[in-house]
Amino acid sequence: MTDFAEYVTDIVHEPTQTDSPGLDLTVAEVYEVVEPGRIDFGGGELDSAGVTPHSSEKRDPADDYEWWTLRGGQYLVEYNESLTGEATVTLQPRTELLERGATHPTLHVDTLSRVPLSVGGAGLKLKENARVSTIVAADEQ
Repeated sequence: MTDFAEYVTDIVHEPTQTDSPGLDLTVAEVYEVVEPGRIDFGGGELDSAGVTPHSSEKRDPADDYEWWTLRGGQYLVEYNESLTGEATVTLQPRTELLERGATHPTLHVDTLSRVPLSVGGAGLKLKENARVSTIVAADEQ
């Protein structure tokens, strides 16, 4: 069995994030795309999309963590964790995310950039540090 933690830094709580096959990744921030980016053939006119952090709030003033209330639509998720760059990992959405009408693409990456999150029509309440993705494979570089 692969120890995916050797390829990941800034793990929030390793025993919880490794309690099932793979290593779960947690949400640090959710962004909304507010200005279009540009993609051209040669890359000379490539321009990033404009993003802004999506607002979050505590459900109770005594809570330690905040919640994002996401309507149906597209967002970008930023993780707490980072990759060491020593492997290309396969990242997929957790079953818990899928069962609540949200998803993101399965990716093969050596860095953890923001990942597009699609939320179904009923929306989603997402808590800070929620586990939304799982690393299920790693190929050393």
